[in-house]
Amino acid sequence: MKFSLFVHMERLDASQDHKTLYEEFIKLCEIADKGGMHAIWTGEHHGMEFTIAPNPFVTIADLARRTKTARLGTGTVIAPFWHPIKLAGEAAMTDLICEGRLDIGIARGAYSFEYERLLPGLDAWSAGQRMRELIPAVKGIWAGDYAHDGEFFKFPATTSSPKPLQKPHPPIWVAARDPNSHEFAVANGCNVQVTPLWQDDEEVRSLMARFNDACAKDPEVPRPKIMLLRHTYVGSDEADIAQAAHEMSVYYNYFFAWFKNERPIRQGLIDRIPEEEIAANAMLSGEAMRRNNVVGAADEVIARIKSYEAMGYDEYSFWIDTGMTFERKKASLERFIADVMPAFAE
Repeated sequence: MKFSLFVHMERLDASQDHKTLYEEFIKLCEIADKGGMHAIWTGEHHGMEFTIAPNPFVTIADLARRTKTARLGTGTVIAPFWHPIKLAGEAAMTDLICEGRLDIGIARGAYSFEYERLLPGLDAWSAGQRMRELIPAVKGIWAGDYAHDGEFFKFPATTSSPKPLQKPHPPIWVAARDPNSHEFAVANGCNVQVTPLWQDDEEVRSLMARFNDACAKDPEVPRPKIMLLRHTYVGSDEADIAQAAHEMSVYYNYFFAWFKNERPIRQGLIDRIPEEEIAANAMLSGEAMRRNNVVGAADEVIARIKSYEAMGYDEYSFWIDTGMTFERKKASLERFIADVMPAFAE
C-alpha cells in the first residue's frame, strides 16, 4: 500500500487571505514529501473559493522546486476544459520541470457551476464523452505526428512540443465511478482513482468490484493500479476526533450545496450555512462522518486501511480538505505519517 496526500486550498468564508492559504498548502505538501509519502495530488477548479485550484500544472511546477521525492499528480484536470494539444504540451512541460515525477489524473468534472461558466450547456454525460475522446488524443500527440477527426476535436498532424520526460508518457489516472468509466480506463491502459465521498465502506467494496469486473472484461490488458481517496483524520483523543467529525460534516454540507448549485454565490462564496441546518442533515452528521470516513485514533485508521489493502487497493490518498484550521490539518497529517504509515512498511 502506497500513501499520498490529496490537497487544495479551501475557504468556507473570507476570513483567511489567499496568500496565507497558499503558504499553508505548501507546508502540508512539504510535510508529506519529507514524511515519505509516495505522491501529492492537487486538482483543477474555477471560480470556487470552496476549492481554490485554477491550474494544477502551475502549482505542481512550484511544488517541483519545494519537494524532493514525492510524485506530483493532477487530482484532477477537468477534461472538457482542455484541448488535447494544449493538455499534451502543458503536461509534458510540467513533466520536464518536475524531472519525471508527474502523474496525470483526469476527470469529467462534478460541478454544474463550472460547466455553466466555461462550457454553457455541458452536462455530465457529454463531459464524460469529451474525456473519452481527449485521453487517446493526448497519447497520440505525445507519440507525435498525430491527426484527429473526432466529435469534439479536429486538427491536422501534431506533435507535442516539448515531449514528456517519462517514456512513453506520464502515468494517466481516470477518476471513475460508474462501470463504463472503469472499463474505459482499463481498456485504455489508465490507472483508476475512486472515492466514496461521504459514503461507507460498502461503497468502497462496490467501487473495487466495478474495477475488478472491468479488468476481467479485458484480461489481455495488464492490471492497472487503483487508488482510494478518502477524507481522513488521525485524532489525539476522543474530543479531538469528535471535533474533526463535526468539521467534516460542515465541509460536506458545503460540498452538496456547491454540487446542487441552488444557493446564491457572492465573491466565489456561499453564505455561511446555519448550524441548525447542518445539524438537521442526518445523512452528513458528525456521527455519520466518524462512521463512514476514516476518522479516529491511529489504531482505528490502521485497521480501516488494512481492510482496503486486503480488498486490493494499491494506493490510499489522505484527503485533507476539510475546512478545519491549518494547525489541525498539520497535526493529523503528522500523526498519520508517524503512527499509521509505519504499520504498512515492507
